[in-house]
Amino acid sequence: MDGLKDTIIREMLGGRGFADICMIPRKIYLDKPAVMIELKWDKSAEGAIQQIKNKEYIDALKDYQGDLLLVGINYDKKTKKHSCIIEKMESMIM
Repeated sequence: MDGLKDTIIREMLGGRGFADICMIPRKIYLDKPAVMIELKWDKSAEGAIQQIKNKEYIDALKDYQGDLLLVGINYDKKTKKHSCIIEKMESMIM
């Protein structure tokens, strides 16, 4: 049964900090992207994506062979609205 479950990691260590949530697909589904999510409160979705890059969180997935989606989500406490940005990174391994 090894490799049949998706992996969901909260506070995944990577680079110079922790990504809030990371979802890695089953080994048999490497054609599906892994997803790295950074959550913000009263900041910006753009800033969340930039934090993933600046703090090199994606280093934790350097051995992953599929594509990666970076997701930045911000919740504005005053307006009670969410904003979200999704950025696709192509696999570096051929």
